[in-house]
Amino acid sequence: MKKEHYLNWLQTRLGFFVLLVSLIWAKSLFAYHVDFNLGIEDRLQYFILLINPFATTIFLLATALYIKKTKRSYIVMMLLYSALSLLLFCNILYYREFTDFMTINTILGAGKVASGLGESALGLLRLYDFLYLLDIPLLALLLATKRLTMNPTPIRLRWSMAITALACLLFWGNLQLAESSRYGLLQRTFSSSHIVKYLGINVFTVYDGIQTYQANQNRAQASENDVVGIKEYVTAHHAKANPETFGIAANRNVIYIHLESLQQFVIDYKLKDQQGIEHEVTPFLNSLFHGAETFSFENIFHQVKAGKTSDAETLLENSFFGLEQGPLFTQLGDKNTFQAAPAILNQVAGYTSAVFHGNAGSFWNRNETYKRFGYDYFFDAKSYDVTKSNSFQYGLHDKPFFQQSVQYLEHLQQPFYTKMIAVSNHYPYATFDDGDGGFPLAHTKDTTINGYFATANYLDKAVEEFFNYLKASGLYEKSLIVLYGDHYGISDSRNTDLAELLGKAPMQWGNFDNAQMQRVPLMFHLPGRSDGGVDTTYGGQVDVLPTLLSLLGIDSSPYLQLGQDLLSKENEQLVAFRNGNFVTPAYTVLGENIYLNQTGQLVLDPGEELTQDVSHLRQKVQRQLATSDLMTNGDLLRYYDNGLKEVVPEEYRYKNQLQQLEAIETALGTNSTSLFSQNGQHSTIDLYESKSYQDYHSDQPAEVTSSSSHK
Repeated sequence: MKKEHYLNWLQTRLGFFVLLVSLIWAKSLFAYHVDFNLGIEDRLQYFILLINPFATTIFLLATALYIKKTKRSYIVMMLLYSALSLLLFCNILYYREFTDFMTINTILGAGKVASGLGESALGLLRLYDFLYLLDIPLLALLLATKRLTMNPTPIRLRWSMAITALACLLFWGNLQLAESSRYGLLQRTFSSSHIVKYLGINVFTVYDGIQTYQANQNRAQASENDVVGIKEYVTAHHAKANPETFGIAANRNVIYIHLESLQQFVIDYKLKDQQGIEHEVTPFLNSLFHGAETFSFENIFHQVKAGKTSDAETLLENSFFGLEQGPLFTQLGDKNTFQAAPAILNQVAGYTSAVFHGNAGSFWNRNETYKRFGYDYFFDAKSYDVTKSNSFQYGLHDKPFFQQSVQYLEHLQQPFYTKMIAVSNHYPYATFDDGDGGFPLAHTKDTTINGYFATANYLDKAVEEFFNYLKASGLYEKSLIVLYGDHYGISDSRNTDLAELLGKAPMQWGNFDNAQMQRVPLMFHLPGRSDGGVDTTYGGQVDVLPTLLSLLGIDSSPYLQLGQDLLSKENEQLVAFRNGNFVTPAYTVLGENIYLNQTGQLVLDPGEELTQDVSHLRQKVQRQLATSDLMTNGDLLRYYDNGLKEVVPEEYRYKNQLQQLEAIETALGTNSTSLFSQNGQHSTIDLYESKSYQDYHSDQPAEVTSSSSHK
């Protein structure tokens, strides 16, 4: 009787509507768990995943319930249902090939997608794929043969409105749960996977559509005339290279080492355990920082905002800022034209370029943005042996990451420009259970702070092991190694708990101290030099690219770069923060407040001269930030012709990359400059040695107290 009652209910419009909603929900959940890797971390995220298909599906299909005419209502319902099913299935095929979701630009450029899939398209299909689409013709057949009847009784208006209201309520609830798990989800989009995980594919498509529309509007309003003012600013702002350092690293390989979340205060920092024994957190990095072969900077400030790590990459490789709102990588990275470091070095000096990162390529939209930067290769998590024991939520741990990267590094044609993105020193700074634990934990009421020093020490050891490999393989002497911290590790809200470890009472900690904590390490390590040292110049991440090009002997003046060579005697040492605050060697200006750097004291009565000086500096900061926003929001580099060829993203293929590199070696023969070829066609992988914490230290240190030593 119940079965017959249910079948009769399916003959109603509302029953048919519920059936379609249920099928989309089931398909979505199946795809979430079988075809997509969304990185579910806890029960709340599982619950969100369970409910996120409902809101938009109900909202869209409910539009058919407002149509009174029977046949038209059912046809609209089926068309909407088919469109939602097809959108899901196309994303599944696209994800299988590119490990990402289809954007509006991808959909509009369907021809490019099809050509990108090429002959591999059939290989993307699975036996169970019929589950996603077979029901569409089956439902159409049942309706045509009247096995499912089209009920002529329309849904009352108030019921249709109630269902639409329910959809809106469900979406609001879904969004609140998502925000509780990932604060600022729509403002600080990490990747398309995050939107899909929390809100579903339909919302991601709409969200991306809005972003695409806004980007296109900004692009449409921009013109070639806008470039004139930017070029005038860049020319006037350019700092002439220091002849003593210009070109001292010419033709060397460039190896960037990304020191995740590492702040400058960690350099030379020591913790005392309960027995009074001091433990140096980053002994190897300290030795580099103070070494004569390294041009080190102790007053470099990160300039990131919502994009955090991706903002740092934007600054370092383009010499302009991230966006005022949201990450540039995810909002404009797959849309804009760039003249980034990989493209410049390739076209000007014949460099091969590659990024190494043991996390998903879609994170921060890197797999698309890097193509537009001009990176020849991008080795993401798919290129590594990632297991539960050697990784965490942000990717492969640093020691196996560096070690596994050399199998690709040794096949790159030299000179090469590479970026190694380490991740282990990332929030929540979890301790290790694989033999690499053991460094003391700090002892504060904040567990995040407590683990920070241990993961920083692990990063230090991983970098040291990589350096040992570079020396053993012969790459060391041929390279310029750039080490940089990308952004804060301890946030402003936690700094009061950190204060005592830095020798300051929590009650004395203020905004000035928070600003000083934006310092991050920056080192240009040139093996064989003896004229390095610690430089006190004030600068920011926007200054790194002009400095790098100067060291390589490449004139940066033809490019629209907003930073200045840190080694130039003309560097003005004005550091702009993304929110408009700024720092100089003398002052830190936060809003309307002026602090003296020497004492940290707030200037209560600045006087006319200081007020005018600060006003002039503020105008410079605003001009720099406004210029950056005009460049990025208007995509103005598409208009700028300086002889550099425009990067064509379709020419880059981040798949089967090792085979690509080996094919180049074979084609070049004796002219191949890769390390593998120069080593007589023998791998250097065996030269890499990795040790656990216990191998470095015979004893197990105890938990430390708040007592510390800080040089």
